[in-house]
Amino acid sequence: MGALLQGLGPLLLAAACGCGVLLPQLSRAQADDEDTARADARADRALDEATQDKAEADKAPVFDTGVTTLEAGANAAYRLEVRAPNPLRTLLVRHLDLARFREQADISVVEVGRLIAAAPDQTRSLLEPEGYFNARVEVKRDDDPAGGPPTVRLRVDPGTPARVGRVQLEIQGPFGDAMNAGDKELNTRWQRLTARWPLKTGAPFSQSAWTAAKNTLLANLRTRGYANASLSGTGAEVDAPNNRVRLFVVVDSGPLYRIGEVRVEGLERTPQEAALNVLPFEIGSTYTEKKLLDYQEALQKSGLYEGVAVELDQSPEGADHAIVYAKLRENKVQNATLSVGYSSNTGPRVGIEHTHRRVFGHDLVATTKLKIGRDERTASFDLLTYPQPGGYRNLLGLSADYLDAGGALTQTQRVRVGRTRDSERVDRLYYLEYNRTTLETATARSTDRALLANYEWVHRDVNNLVFPTRGLILSAQGGAGVAYDSDNDRGPFSRLYLQAVWYQQLPGGWLGQLRGEVGQVLKKDSLGIPDSLLFRAGGDDSVRGYGYRTLGPVRDGAVVGGPVLATGSLELAHRLSNSSPNWRNWYGAVFVDAGNAAQTWDDYDPAIGYGVGVRWRSPIGPLRIDLAYGQQVKAARLHISVGVTF
Repeated sequence: MGALLQGLGPLLLAAACGCGVLLPQLSRAQADDEDTARADARADRALDEATQDKAEADKAPVFDTGVTTLEAGANAAYRLEVRAPNPLRTLLVRHLDLARFREQADISVVEVGRLIAAAPDQTRSLLEPEGYFNARVEVKRDDDPAGGPPTVRLRVDPGTPARVGRVQLEIQGPFGDAMNAGDKELNTRWQRLTARWPLKTGAPFSQSAWTAAKNTLLANLRTRGYANASLSGTGAEVDAPNNRVRLFVVVDSGPLYRIGEVRVEGLERTPQEAALNVLPFEIGSTYTEKKLLDYQEALQKSGLYEGVAVELDQSPEGADHAIVYAKLRENKVQNATLSVGYSSNTGPRVGIEHTHRRVFGHDLVATTKLKIGRDERTASFDLLTYPQPGGYRNLLGLSADYLDAGGALTQTQRVRVGRTRDSERVDRLYYLEYNRTTLETATARSTDRALLANYEWVHRDVNNLVFPTRGLILSAQGGAGVAYDSDNDRGPFSRLYLQAVWYQQLPGGWLGQLRGEVGQVLKKDSLGIPDSLLFRAGGDDSVRGYGYRTLGPVRDGAVVGGPVLATGSLELAHRLSNSSPNWRNWYGAVFVDAGNAAQTWDDYDPAIGYGVGVRWRSPIGPLRIDLAYGQQVKAARLHISVGVTF
């Protein structure tokens, strides 16, 4: 089982781009004018202040010096010993010719001598990009008295790492021209960009950090309006005797891009209006990369397209009326999916889902679902239009549900007519619903009906929708209507529900999750409301340690829905291992839940559950396996679930 768990994990993608120019060992330039001299003096003072607190630390080695020995194998011409601080030692062992060619048995004594002679210069060339410009290198060869392979010993003292001295950042092109003309917004933006420049005076210098800083500066411009921003000049001037580096960057912003047109490509049967109706930006607005990503996500969420790519035409001559290309590959007209699963809430189940994306040749999507389980069975049919202007979609829904939980059998039939709209962070659904629910206990059976108008709203502001570790998810529902109960009583009612889930990264690598929900149905005491519109608690995403929907008012020995609900949960999780990459996506968790449903707030008595669990960061969301103890029932219960619920 452990081997299987270690083998799981998501696909990691990594990309690196850009390069910098390093000019080593240049003599320090003398200022030619008074302004430059004053700037250099200010930079020197800033550097002195930034490094004053590090003076004692700089006297000692930055890293513990160790030795890596490459033993002489059967084919090795010599044994190599490298003494240097890590991670520099690892760098040298990986790239030095002395390490790479030692396994060549046919290498001559003359060639070994050449490698030894070249090692000091090669070592310095490897260390300079890491910010060490005064390295001292010693190489010597010791022959084995017994006649075995000789030992080549390389000793490296990297010296004091160089730090950034003066930094000069300039921007030219339309961005710079507008700044000089008094554009306050661009002046503020440039100030923010320069303030975020990571290689400030006093910071350690390295070629990789220098390249990353330039790429980040360009990316900030390219992703927000200036898609063709480029570096017109850069320089890193090294003052080796003083271990300082002066940095110069000149950026050409290029033209400001405005979105003038969206062209949809690749469609055969789907009207292009469906793609244009989900535009999250206005024609004529300034280009940003985020707008294109939001548009791409909106197209994907529509369910009409199998492949989506949104690109900007970066031709400079058309910058003020740039074309955005939406390159689409349509989904199949029909597809069906079979499923077999298990839920700790309702037991084993099988299901089938069928989708038709061109019903009777019209711009309609029909989705039919059937799920049969031990304790729960559902059947539904949803008819959804293609996206309308503003991104709205009209819907018609029919569903029938059967649930055996808490000793009560609940059968519900619904008809819904409404509209829905999904955006990057907010989903909205409002509809008119007819609800008919039959509740059966051991001694009674009742059927209640209701006609109500509902509004559902979900807001997501988290760092990752699949596995959130920071942010907030809010879900709210509100509805009002008229109920007709089994006693022929009739009257108005309203229903309110709110759920919040807060994620936070805590010190020590801990992850915190705080969840709460509250709901209430407002009605006169004698009026019966369909049980599916009332509240129950318990289960994987409610109060763990109790069965699914087994917490609530008790009638005839069965748990039924109540007009009031409140639950809360506190969970702490920590990665099981930071050292092993096979376990980086596995977390251990501890939690405590509390809550219940009741007839009135005076009757409310929260049930408490607590326990431990494990989390796997799967590609479709967190897999949660929890063992919880229900204090009210004095028993432990296993809970298994996948995904983020909101």
